[in-house]
Amino acid sequence: MSLSLFSSSIYSGLFADDELAALLDDASEVSRMIRFEQALANTQGAHGIIPKDAAQRISQELIGLTLDPVLLRDGTTASGVPVPALVAALRKHVGDPDSQWIHWGATSQDVMDTAQVLQWKSCLNVLETRLVRLVDCLESQSRRYMDLLLAGRTRSQISTPITLGYRIAQWAHPLIEAEAALPALKGSILKAQFGGASGVNGVVAPEGSAVSKKLAAELGLENSPSWHVNRSSVLALAAWLQQVCSALAKMSGDLVLMGRTDIDEVAAGTGGGSSTMPQKANPVQAETVLVLNQIATSAQTGLAAAAHPVEERDGSKWPLEWMFLPQMLMATGGALRHSQSLAESLKPDQEKLAAAFDANPEIMAEAASFVLAKSGISRSEAKDIVARAAASPRDFTDALEELSPLNIDWKSVLDPREAIAPAREMSDRIFAMRRSA
Repeated sequence: MSLSLFSSSIYSGLFADDELAALLDDASEVSRMIRFEQALANTQGAHGIIPKDAAQRISQELIGLTLDPVLLRDGTTASGVPVPALVAALRKHVGDPDSQWIHWGATSQDVMDTAQVLQWKSCLNVLETRLVRLVDCLESQSRRYMDLLLAGRTRSQISTPITLGYRIAQWAHPLIEAEAALPALKGSILKAQFGGASGVNGVVAPEGSAVSKKLAAELGLENSPSWHVNRSSVLALAAWLQQVCSALAKMSGDLVLMGRTDIDEVAAGTGGGSSTMPQKANPVQAETVLVLNQIATSAQTGLAAAAHPVEERDGSKWPLEWMFLPQMLMATGGALRHSQSLAESLKPDQEKLAAAFDANPEIMAEAASFVLAKSGISRSEAKDIVARAAASPRDFTDALEELSPLNIDWKSVLDPREAIAPAREMSDRIFAMRRSA
């Protein structure tokens, strides 16, 4: 059994995401922790908190420096966090007399939180690019199939006519909202952390606020008061990631149903073979998106458990973030990647789509009952007439003509193509949200 689907040599090709993995691995974290220490030295040198010439030498020595993460293992085992071992390695590399000024007034959580925010920033840039590309694709596919009728289904039962283009627009709707929310999210969560041991910048007082502001600017992050025990940013990021994963799971869940052997209205993705049944083409990519969403859901619960640290730092809560947030980022990246393939490869079977209407002429029952009601018959009587027509062994149209007390052109009323215009209008409203954001 693999320790993780994301690192398994067997399963990683299906579930993992190589691009995001490179942004989240140990080497990436170490490099960003070094970047924090470099920026901190620059900032404190500029403010005269540490000698300016020492700050310049520290900064120069740390440019491009790489450390093997394995070197931090023993120190992390002893301290519970890698920063003391990292700082010791940096001081050794820089040497005396300047090494004493490294990590001045900072604490381990300052380094680690800020490094992880820098990782979030890189990951969100990747996810944003993929999200925009997917919504673009869904919009194109929605326009392409806007006039292709599809039997709508509510609570698993055939309901009223819609179009395939409208269903695709439904898939895009929550993704468009996630796309619109991302700039504000970045502004609220991509913030530097600098508070010192208990979060009040005691060592560098009264320059704490000034150092924090300049440090954030140097790292390309937002300035913020110390947020050691305010994990709102983690929860906000997790909520956005879950929003995206849930939306992708909605699309994949629909595609699994639409591709069932007994429905087979729309195919998408690369079919997977069975070990014993040669006729099968399993919906592997859609199923994988559903699994990734379940992983994200479970990880979000783990992050919620970490969101109430006690006092000024809590070593029993904080590591849960190191465990679960990378899983959510990886799950979202993988789900977007598979969903792009699904969206691009959509292949409707027009005969099967039409067959659903032929087999279920009562799909127009709602329209029939409202036409009767608008013609002066009470709503309850109109519904009763249509229900009896639907239950009749006769053709639905013929049964309505026989049961209706009014002379109505039922062939026109029961034309499912009447659904195309309202489906198009609603789809246009959904995609117009992108232009108005």
